[in-house]
Amino acid sequence: MLAIFEKAALEAGKAILEVYRSGYAVALKQDMSPVTIADERAEHIILEHLTRDFPDIPAIAEESVSAGKIPDIRGRSFFLVDPLDGTREFIEHRDEFTVNIAYIQNGAPVTGIVYAPALGIAFTGESGEARKLTITDQFTVADRSIIAVRARSEHLLALASRCHSSPQTDSFLTENAVSACTSIGSSLKFCLLAEGKADVYPRFSRTMEWDTAAGDAVLRAAGGSTLTLDGRPLAYGKTDQSEDSDFANPSFICWGGGKSPADV
Repeated sequence: MLAIFEKAALEAGKAILEVYRSGYAVALKQDMSPVTIADERAEHIILEHLTRDFPDIPAIAEESVSAGKIPDIRGRSFFLVDPLDGTREFIEHRDEFTVNIAYIQNGAPVTGIVYAPALGIAFTGESGEARKLTITDQFTVADRSIIAVRARSEHLLALASRCHSSPQTDSFLTENAVSACTSIGSSLKFCLLAEGKADVYPRFSRTMEWDTAAGDAVLRAAGGSTLTLDGRPLAYGKTDQSEDSDFANPSFICWGGGKSPADV
């Protein structure tokens, strides 16, 4: 499965970069979030691969959901696809945007890839093993190295969303004696935790499952955890939510060392 994810992500990344380097129009979706032709082309490419190779597994993809195409995944394993995570970074010409594909089984992300085409790097997670990939200008894999979260130290380094920070984030950093905080866009935050470059990523503003699943799969495979505020692993396939829309996430905290806030 991961080999198909890689092929689909690299092909989608190539299409995204063609748009990124040539100029593009920006539209607003119904929820007022931005979308470009790059999002749409990348999603088409990814879904084409997944449908051909895994015809019996439904896919929940961001742009398809926006268009009202939502397969029933209740009680089933399924894919989560964010063809271009970090659209605001893309529009502002910051290279941190990513392609995200994940496989969800029993509510948990068990396989995933996060590909940052403008940076020439990708991260994968599957079966308890996470890797960082170096991608060439020809969109081939030049190198693969195993990554893992780092041991917890006294001085915690946190990651925060560049576009979606909040007063709750500031309070969390103060309460947990975080000594430094780095802002970065897209699902790369999960991947920096996975490769041992930071300790914690608190997220109190809204996210959707396709925003987090692939990065979460990488982090969990590297030995980290993504926990809701009550200390439970973040679950996927959340439908019929009375307090929010289908596939919306609650607040969560990612830990590189696999510990919850109560352990700090």
